[in-house]
Amino acid sequence: MSRWLWSTLFLCAILVGCQQTDVHPLPEGHVKGLVPLPTSMLVPDDAPQGRGFRCEGSLSVALPEGWKLQGMTSWLDRAGLAWKRTEGEEGADWVFASVERDLGEEGYVLEVAEDRVRIEAKDEEGAFRAWTTLRQLMPPLCEQQCPSGFTLPAVRIEDAAELEHRGLLLDCCRHFMAPSFVKRIIDVLALQKMNVLHWHLTEDQGWRIPIEAYPKLTEVGGFRTEADGQFVGGFYTKENIQDIVQYATDRHVTVIPEIEMPGHCRAALAAYPWLGCTSDSLPVPSNWGVFKDVYCAGNDSTMAFMKAVLDEVCDLFPSDVIHIGGDEVPKVRWAQCPKCQAKMKRLGLEDEAALQTAFIDEMGAHVAKRGKRIMGWDEILEGGLPEGAIVQSWRGMEGAVEATHLGTDAVVSPTSHCYLDYPLRSTDLREVYAFQPVPEAALDQPGQILGGECNMWTERAPQEQVMAKVLPRATGLAEVLWSGQAVTHAPEAYEGFLDRLDHLEQRWAFMGVKPGLEGVPVDMQVHPGRRGEVEVLVEPALRNVGGKVAFVPRNARLGLEPVNVGRPLTVRGIGNVEVDVVIRGRSTGVTEVFPVAGHVAAHQPLNLTYEPSKHYTGGGPQALADGRRGSMDFRDGAWQAVQGEDMTCTVDLGQPTTIRALETQLYLYQDAWIFMPARIRWSVSSDGFRFVDLPGQSPWGDALRRDPRQTVVPVRLEGLDLEARHVRMTLENAGPCPEWHDAASEPSWIFVDELVVESAP
Repeated sequence: MSRWLWSTLFLCAILVGCQQTDVHPLPEGHVKGLVPLPTSMLVPDDAPQGRGFRCEGSLSVALPEGWKLQGMTSWLDRAGLAWKRTEGEEGADWVFASVERDLGEEGYVLEVAEDRVRIEAKDEEGAFRAWTTLRQLMPPLCEQQCPSGFTLPAVRIEDAAELEHRGLLLDCCRHFMAPSFVKRIIDVLALQKMNVLHWHLTEDQGWRIPIEAYPKLTEVGGFRTEADGQFVGGFYTKENIQDIVQYATDRHVTVIPEIEMPGHCRAALAAYPWLGCTSDSLPVPSNWGVFKDVYCAGNDSTMAFMKAVLDEVCDLFPSDVIHIGGDEVPKVRWAQCPKCQAKMKRLGLEDEAALQTAFIDEMGAHVAKRGKRIMGWDEILEGGLPEGAIVQSWRGMEGAVEATHLGTDAVVSPTSHCYLDYPLRSTDLREVYAFQPVPEAALDQPGQILGGECNMWTERAPQEQVMAKVLPRATGLAEVLWSGQAVTHAPEAYEGFLDRLDHLEQRWAFMGVKPGLEGVPVDMQVHPGRRGEVEVLVEPALRNVGGKVAFVPRNARLGLEPVNVGRPLTVRGIGNVEVDVVIRGRSTGVTEVFPVAGHVAAHQPLNLTYEPSKHYTGGGPQALADGRRGSMDFRDGAWQAVQGEDMTCTVDLGQPTTIRALETQLYLYQDAWIFMPARIRWSVSSDGFRFVDLPGQSPWGDALRRDPRQTVVPVRLEGLDLEARHVRMTLENAGPCPEWHDAASEPSWIFVDELVVESAP
């Protein structure tokens, strides 16, 4: 019988039991909170009224010789459950048995009967996964202090992991995370049967791991000065790392360290400038992006440095895998470096991409001498496959497929489903839960898909925001990777997952863990209204959501009288629709803000001379006249963009109109290659053929000048008093990123959100 069918049958048994007290009822707050969903769950026929083992007083626990289950025993002590270890199974309350038969990856059998709890597994890892399930059968209050007595529901569970690699990347470089917080993340991973903490320890913005041979890496590279003058940073001592690794090991979570190379290394170059191609003294940057300064691949001293670092990393981390990064490596410095060019000639390398492969190969061979294997982002494939490397595919699934076809293994974490730093509007829980980690094109290949990871990058997420971004989305991926697609893609699977998640969140509350929302709580639609107005409708996007909706005009303290979520609101002028979100009748303290504009061009026919980027369409061809404006998040779906091209759009107002002002918004974020246009031109026409340019354009000056801001720039032309039917806006691209930019010569982007046409009242 298939996994999903077993699970479905059992869930039906739960529902029946909850409705009919004489048919083995299962405590609703227990079994229904199991996440991820086990392979099969059955209620024993002889279970009296569904009641199983009564936990009261002291527990006796039988463990096979050599088994410690430290993660479990520590939890029992913390929960206030008195227990003792017994010799042999006779008379034991909880029996853990080692069995030789194949139970699957991390597989186990858990049986709760009236007289005892019995767990069978091949090893401690499988036994710990069984313990995790048993823990979820216990009252959530046990996460603080177990009640004096409680009953575990009678149930037989057979379970195993679908995929062997189930991880979370935690970036502690952009923002330093306290050791206690890293442990809390490990607790969360273990509870949902995830088994890898991918620990990102070196970056442009911070070096967090001590290397005895190179103390300046942490002394200098571990700290930076922010734009506001604040001095921030930190690093982990070896004792911190050893403690965290042991904590994770006790909970059967493997810590895979990541040491970025040959790019994303500005913190190291700040400490030791000779590691780079230019030996320039560079600060630890406080901004984000891709920097052109990388490790010098042609410098023997740099290569010796890298190997010394990896030696100490291998000593600190027992993991069989060391992640070496390999992503986003500009080759401009290598192309200009005599040492790099000489090495390419000596090795007979065709280009700088092959030089990167040679770099990675050399590091991989060094790590292999320590009995370990390297892992890298999918860019490591660009110059040829590094021998023995595991490929982590993030720019889609293509890298994973290519890796398996080349005979090596892959881990998947595409931005589309697995990037938890992305806002909920771009990647919500439903999107994560719909993920298919094993593409058909990778089946039956020499390599294999080992599993997947969700990635928590922290450019814009200090420690206090991380947990709400990780949960509950990481929990969705945990079920995808453990239970498998046959479960998660079954009919009504997502709704069933949300029901179980509600119970799991009760447990998190007692753990002191506060998750975020599973998705944006409300959605906004903008519809045509009367001329010069739009109708805004805010509707619930999650279950049990309500609240008040108000329009707050720009430069005004008071707006329209608020309406309830689900009722339309008429908007005229520029401002924000603000929604005070209520869930289950209680205020969340969350205010959703939607920038909007009611104007005469809204929902009028629009003509574009360009093809918007498929990643930034703004919502389609009508995006620049749909009444929606963009926020400070350029991925919010309201921005339309092109790369390396001009943008011209023309709107037909439908009739001659007296125009008072024209306005648009442009996005500026040079670290992401988004520049102001070289020029903006406004023009008007009465017939749609003969256009007259308006004066007063391009108020910002040199579009390619350095500007560290990430901001929205309004561009407004007012004081007009003219009549026209057609309005045209032309944005001229500034050209390639300038020489001073880390992406010099790459085409720059233009981002724009709405062509606003204000008419006479």
